[in-house]
Amino acid sequence: MSDPRRAQDFSLPWLLEVLVSGRAMSAQQASDVGGKESLVRARVVKASGNDRYAVSPVEIVAGFMLQRADRPAELLDQDRITELAAQAAGVGYRKIDPLKLDMNLAAKTVSKPYAQKHCILALEGASSPGVPLIIAVANPFDRELFENLERLAGTPIVPVLSAKADILKGIADVYGFKRTLAAAAVEHADSTQGITNFEQLVSLSSGRELDAGDRPVIQAVDYLLRYAFDNRASDVHLEPKRDASVVRLRIDGVLHKVYSLPALLHGPIVARVKTISRLDISEKRKPQDGRIKVEREGREIEIRVSTLPTAFGEKVVLRIFDPESLVVDVAQLGFEPAEKHVFESWIGEPHGLILVTGPTGSGKTTTLYSALKALAGPDVNVTTIEDPIEMVWDAFNQVQVQPKLGLDFANALRHILRQDPDIIMVGEIRDAETAENAVQSALTGHLVLSTLHTNDALGAISRLEDLQVPSFLLSSALLGVMAQRLVRKVCAKCSQPVTLDAAQFAALGAPIPPVPGGPRFAKGLGCVKCRGTGYFGRTAVFEILSATKELKQGIARKAAPEQLAEIARKEGLQTLREAAVRKLAFGETTFEEVLRMTTSA
Repeated sequence: MSDPRRAQDFSLPWLLEVLVSGRAMSAQQASDVGGKESLVRARVVKASGNDRYAVSPVEIVAGFMLQRADRPAELLDQDRITELAAQAAGVGYRKIDPLKLDMNLAAKTVSKPYAQKHCILALEGASSPGVPLIIAVANPFDRELFENLERLAGTPIVPVLSAKADILKGIADVYGFKRTLAAAAVEHADSTQGITNFEQLVSLSSGRELDAGDRPVIQAVDYLLRYAFDNRASDVHLEPKRDASVVRLRIDGVLHKVYSLPALLHGPIVARVKTISRLDISEKRKPQDGRIKVEREGREIEIRVSTLPTAFGEKVVLRIFDPESLVVDVAQLGFEPAEKHVFESWIGEPHGLILVTGPTGSGKTTTLYSALKALAGPDVNVTTIEDPIEMVWDAFNQVQVQPKLGLDFANALRHILRQDPDIIMVGEIRDAETAENAVQSALTGHLVLSTLHTNDALGAISRLEDLQVPSFLLSSALLGVMAQRLVRKVCAKCSQPVTLDAAQFAALGAPIPPVPGGPRFAKGLGCVKCRGTGYFGRTAVFEILSATKELKQGIARKAAPEQLAEIARKEGLQTLREAAVRKLAFGETTFEEVLRMTTSA
């Protein structure tokens, strides 16, 4: 650290000079910022509601919300400003990823008041003496702070510049969540877990379990939910292990481990979740299902809760259903224009059977809800049978399957037919009776939509035949079958063109479709927006099988699957792999995603 500059040298004039020389800001913009510094400084303090921290020059510039001079389509935000400042100061830049924060390290390195006073956060390192400790700082020239940290930690310090907003959020995460739970665990260290654990056959608990009503536990659950929303998680997993409680989030279809909590706290956290989802707290031996409704940013979010007894206690999964992503317009589902035309022609029919197939998590529910949204209206009676109801939607009449009361799919469907329905959605065809009733409903003037768990579209026909649906009835009722999968999309911010070699082309097993200007293969390098994964969001790929006249004839005469496949290919069937390769050719997804999510056909 031979740089002679001191903390006070990290000033607005210095930063403006850096931004102008880096072409991120024009000279005129720099002049405007310098002339209105005091006004924006006051606005930043007011917006944050916290005058504890000195306003940094990065916050002042970001407060103007200027367009970048080099990329007018983008704003000059704290991340870009901090990155350029780090380069000019000769230190590393680090975007703090909340999913990768080492909370134990951060919390034990410095106290909360010290971290707040100096706006710092330990990120990684110091696993053994002499290993450098990487510290996120908001001021790259505070040499006195770095020297004090080295003495305090007893190890070399490597400062990296991070956005002040990210550091403050990280401090809140680490000290507001981790330290609170740690303090609760220490307070009740004389007690052992009172959870259902197979190992208790050997060592029974004798102490008091941490009360589920304790305020820290309530705050912890609220924090976990907010954290999941902020990170676009679709599922939250609370998993009991022998020595810890693990929290994992599923983001864009992939699970990420985010926290490892003291095992003592798993029971209270689960009890809190069960309380707000109206489950029986005392019942730990049987699986339970519940719901939570949360208001966030002016909209209601449904959370489905499932508990399951495991070897070390109750495992809880919270599945998050955001209405804005679950019920969308058909045009937003990811259809190609020709696919959208076919699907809309199916749902435009007055009666018939439409099937959507695919494994759990392939987006079937979103497709069905979006179709129902397009069809629902004051002159249409839409009724659904679900197990469980994924999303409560006012435009539909939704029925929850309750096997204990004798209300299964088949019975519910029989009763619904007496309710004058126009459109019926059956959550899943699981048995022969439900299959028969669904087909009969489609033949008697109702539009029926349902799902099946098959790998491809043609597999649905064989599955219904296995369920004893007469072939001549199926051929008359069927409008079409659609298999689908979800593939991760290349992050638009860090997308870079790539080329495929001969081995990769061979591995695809499907031809590259013609693309105007040639294929545009792409891959995300990893950036702030996508948390270094190279992916942001998901899109669907479809295998659409229309019940054409020739295919209906093949079904009616009980043609072999190979013959039906030949007919379908002649009629233009595109397999899931071929649909995914098309997305690949347009740069929407990657080679690796195509292979991961589709099977070669």
